[in-house]
Amino acid sequence: MKTKSRKQDKVNIVTLGCSKNLVDSEVMLTQLKGNDIDATHESEKDDSNIIIVNTCGFIDNAKQESIDTILRYAEAKQEGAIEKLYVTGCLSQRYKDDLEKEIPEVDAFFGTMDLPLLLKKFNADYKHELIGERLTTTAQHYAYMKISEGCDRPCSFCAIPLMRGKHVSKPIDELVKEAQSLAGRGVKELLLIAQDSTFYGLDLYGKRNLSELLQRLSDVNGIDWIRLHYAYPSGFPTDILKVMAERENICNYLDIPLQHGSSRMLKVMRRGIDRIKTENLITQIRETVPEIALRTTLIAGHPGETEADFEEMATFVEKMRFERLGVFTYSHEENTHAGTMQDDVPEEVKQDRADAIMEIQQQISLERNQSLLGKTIKVLFDRKEGGYFVGRSEADSPEVDNEVLVSAEDNYVRLGDFAQVKVEDVSEFDLYGSIVKE
Repeated sequence: MKTKSRKQDKVNIVTLGCSKNLVDSEVMLTQLKGNDIDATHESEKDDSNIIIVNTCGFIDNAKQESIDTILRYAEAKQEGAIEKLYVTGCLSQRYKDDLEKEIPEVDAFFGTMDLPLLLKKFNADYKHELIGERLTTTAQHYAYMKISEGCDRPCSFCAIPLMRGKHVSKPIDELVKEAQSLAGRGVKELLLIAQDSTFYGLDLYGKRNLSELLQRLSDVNGIDWIRLHYAYPSGFPTDILKVMAERENICNYLDIPLQHGSSRMLKVMRRGIDRIKTENLITQIRETVPEIALRTTLIAGHPGETEADFEEMATFVEKMRFERLGVFTYSHEENTHAGTMQDDVPEEVKQDRADAIMEIQQQISLERNQSLLGKTIKVLFDRKEGGYFVGRSEADSPEVDNEVLVSAEDNYVRLGDFAQVKVEDVSEFDLYGSIVKE
């Protein structure tokens, strides 16, 4: 007599939030597949019976997106479309008890460091031999590399230490091994990420050791671009600038979130730096690495921000002329230092201030792009979209920065390849050009 065999589980991982979450999902995917479990990431097919939602809990909008996504899959479970629903990541770490009460359809909640526990739900073990090995979910030619976890900074507005814990660096040898593995699979660009990349190594080596890490990664064959993100300005390790200037495959690019341009607000935000020291640091960076593109992010509407503070920030942006800049409106987070303060800037004022900063930046970006007209730049091509091949220059990180577009009708380039592009037209945030035949 035949018995009906049970259908094999199929897992789909859904990732919300930042690139650091994406790396966590890629590690999770690698571990599941390493345990012979059929798993995918962000599958467009509706053929998975188990869903894992990797949540973000950073600001209100991100938290709401995470909750909405969990509820959508909880409903799917009630309707019988899926069998199991697991939730992990920052929101789950921070609000596990509340979520268990409010969304009982979820089979289990896990924190940010609970991957071994999650694997046990699949009768799987965490395979230490897979450390350094990672299935990437980005385009094949670039990959995010998380160099550390957690953060020791006391910033008033930030709940990251509550969700990610204290700063823990990954050993250099482990990161080099990971880079070699990625390069062997065709990755040409490494995007280094952390909660605070400039704190790297202090816990392991007794000193900030980002410069040695950059040198070691720069020596890995096959890596053409190394891009540094999330550099904290206070205590910035200036020895990395010499390495950036000397090594051709370390991009002349630095993501350095400054958060404000008013000394008074920087003190309120507990950033450990004032405006004058910030401006001096930026000057030093640009003098040491003259071709560098600086990306920063700012916060509009932090508790206590006056019109005068905002005007000072606007003047700061006009003076510094950052190559890339983004603005967040302040999000009031419980259990943070700012959470004990009155959220006294109305939402519409926050948004108006953010919009005003972006108007200033839009003009700066347009002028910077216009200065490139007629010049030839090196571009790495990521995708084809509409009638264009779309790529990025050395000054641009994926998804957050400018893009370079060339007509697919008049040009051909293989995705994942570099090409020289002559800039023929520009807008505020994009360049248009044609491939220069070699």
